[in-house]
Amino acid sequence: MKLTARDITLAALFAALMAIGANITSFIVIGGVPITLTTFFSILSGLILGSRLGAISMTVYALIGLAGAPVFSQFFGGPAIILRPTFGFILSNILVAYVAGKVIEKKSTKSAFIMAALLGMAVNYAFGTNWMYAAYKYWFEAPDSFSYALAWLWMVPPLPKDIIFSILAGGLAYRIRNKIYKPKNMHGKSIA
Repeated sequence: MKLTARDITLAALFAALMAIGANITSFIVIGGVPITLTTFFSILSGLILGSRLGAISMTVYALIGLAGAPVFSQFFGGPAIILRPTFGFILSNILVAYVAGKVIEKKSTKSAFIMAALLGMAVNYAFGTNWMYAAYKYWFEAPDSFSYALAWLWMVPPLPKDIIFSILAGGLAYRIRNKIYKPKNMHGKSIA
């Protein structure tokens, strides 16, 4: 895939939006999970930029943070994030963008955008929560009372926010893709 100057600019823009979304509300922490807008922006990147460029933009965001820039929630950065239980959510953003983008590349109706957004959110929760559970169970010393059900219970408070923002991302991306920006494939033809 050959990246144009426009592609690079858009990928950088979404990486920057992720950094803002990771920190705008991250002072709110429930069960060790900061409440952020990263799900919204990772979904939006996939829906607007497409599966490949959306995933690239989220990879750029992750690499910037791993290199030490304080772009992760609570202004954290550096390779030590790998050892934190919430690192799975950072990785899942790449997958979220790819999955959401792939869905709308096949069908680009408004309902497909909303379904892709909700599917992206489900991917984020499944990957991130399972990583968090494994982290607490295997390399953090979780109390004996910690269970898989408790890990999922911690995800209940941000769920309504993420459902609402996922639906908003789907609707917003649909309007942007159909009115302002049509991504192109590697042969220069518009996709979806």
